[in-house]
Amino acid sequence: MTGRSRKKGRPINGWLVLDKPAGVTSTYAVGAVRRAFDARKAGHAGTLDPAATGVLPIAFGEATKTVPYAVDGDKCYRFTVRWGAETDTDDAEGRIISSSEVRCQPAAIAALIDEFTGEIMQTPPAYSAVKVAGQRAYDLARDGQAVELEPRRVEVHALQLLSANVDSAEFEARCGKGTYVRALARDMGRRLGCLGHLVALRRMRVAGFEERQAVPLARVADAAAAGEAALLALLLPIEAALSDFAVLDVGQADAARLLNGQPILIRGRDAPTRPGPTYARCKGNLVALGEIERGELYPIRVFNWRDGG
Repeated sequence: MTGRSRKKGRPINGWLVLDKPAGVTSTYAVGAVRRAFDARKAGHAGTLDPAATGVLPIAFGEATKTVPYAVDGDKCYRFTVRWGAETDTDDAEGRIISSSEVRCQPAAIAALIDEFTGEIMQTPPAYSAVKVAGQRAYDLARDGQAVELEPRRVEVHALQLLSANVDSAEFEARCGKGTYVRALARDMGRRLGCLGHLVALRRMRVAGFEERQAVPLARVADAAAAGEAALLALLLPIEAALSDFAVLDVGQADAARLLNGQPILIRGRDAPTRPGPTYARCKGNLVALGEIERGELYPIRVFNWRDGG
């Protein structure tokens, strides 16, 4: 036996877009998928609450290096707000802390849309992963401590009212990083004077990952039973998280320079020349992520494209 322990699992590389079911945590879902693939390394792009469903992109192996780019991307949610009560968690999982007999007509709800679209100030829910003096807010809240969080600026690119009655309303929102849909539900209820909390949430999109690509957990289990080929057929390439990046094809010599952390000159008639995020590939394999500056590509992240590739 050598002094170095053997890494467990297989060197799987790529993305799986999971359709997370209600009732399980994102951590549990990632663990279940990782075991099904017997993958050496896995991570996810954007936590979903246990009660929420929908798009949970899971990165394997080298794809974990692109997780920050997916997390920073826009997200789309469909959600339902129930009027008449506010809870301590801002959703149906919490206890009611305030109630109201006031109800609003659909026209009043529709008139509120513009107020919650664009750049807005939002206070995160007390039960959230925001850190307070080094501790997660939800840990403090569960211990019975009062949690005071500062409002922060978030971006709601689009908010659409899909249906409404005096008791509830369904919306679709496209928003930027850090936006809490539970907080939207809470704040709309306060603004209307009827109070409200989130009762259903489904994520439709994360960055370039869409609902139509999402695979249920049961299908992952079926593929695992069918064998490796069936599992690998569910994966998207690492580049799936980089839909907003320019692409640069390079030869082996330039690939070697990038892998050593060295910049390369931009060559070729069709090569991107504008400054901005770019990824380089060699013979179809992702080599590096970088930024183009003054006619050169400077690598920021490099990939072990021979590992499992």
